[in-house]
Amino acid sequence: MNRINAWVTYLQVAPLALVFLFFLVIPIATIVVVSFFDYNTTQIIPAFLSQNYEELLLSPVTWRTYLQTLEFTVVTWAITLVIGFTIAYFLAFHVRSATWQTVLFLVCTIPFWTSNIIRMISWIPFLGRNGLMNTALLNIGLIREPLEFLLFSNFSVVLAYVHLYTLFMVVPIFNSMMRIDRSLLEAARDAGASGAQTLWSVIVPLCKPGIAIGSIFVVTIVMGDFVTVRLMSGGQSASVSLMMMNAMSLLQYPAAAANAVILLLLVLFTVAAMMRMVDIRKEL
Repeated sequence: MNRINAWVTYLQVAPLALVFLFFLVIPIATIVVVSFFDYNTTQIIPAFLSQNYEELLLSPVTWRTYLQTLEFTVVTWAITLVIGFTIAYFLAFHVRSATWQTVLFLVCTIPFWTSNIIRMISWIPFLGRNGLMNTALLNIGLIREPLEFLLFSNFSVVLAYVHLYTLFMVVPIFNSMMRIDRSLLEAARDAGASGAQTLWSVIVPLCKPGIAIGSIFVVTIVMGDFVTVRLMSGGQSASVSLMMMNAMSLLQYPAAAANAVILLLLVLFTVAAMMRMVDIRKEL
């Protein structure tokens, strides 16, 4: 009987295990293998060389690109965390009606009804040299000449990231806040805690799993994104993923694979560090 139960368990797990194997393990293993291959302008040569990693890690350009990618990631994470926490807090504790909570939450999801690229491109006529923002500031006399940094700069890249990915921070934090027992807040107030003390000592600690999940979403997406950097920086900024795309466009697949392996290790290290600090299983 125990053997039959064991086989039933294996059969139940088998479909998910096969999907995991064919669509995750095998592709990643292939990338790792290819990263050690040699290449020229016309072909990939099977070999086992460390040349791709040496050229990558010893290049100052690589280090500058990784630092810029980390800069984009950290700034975007900090801004989305502040905005996402504020929106979630308002929806969870200041909107009393469940109907209005649902309506306002759906309003937050409306931008996701359109393509990311369309939403990014929509910033160009707003932030351009002769765009709506500069025109409005010139008309009211706050500036004497158009602001150049608004478009095709690091500012526009971070702005697009925040616009695209804030919802990934709102949803898990809001879910954590809705699970908080309201009697804990009443107990804090009865104990004489101020609003700020209640927020910092009660709400924030109980929201850590949601914050961690939202942070994982934002960090992994931003570090793997290349379209936003290409469109919003006008070619003036770089990212690791964009560097990989450029390598693939030149048919340098082993070099791109080596870069992908290093980026994957960096992302896994970041996610592991977050999971060490917060037990996100409470939210699952």
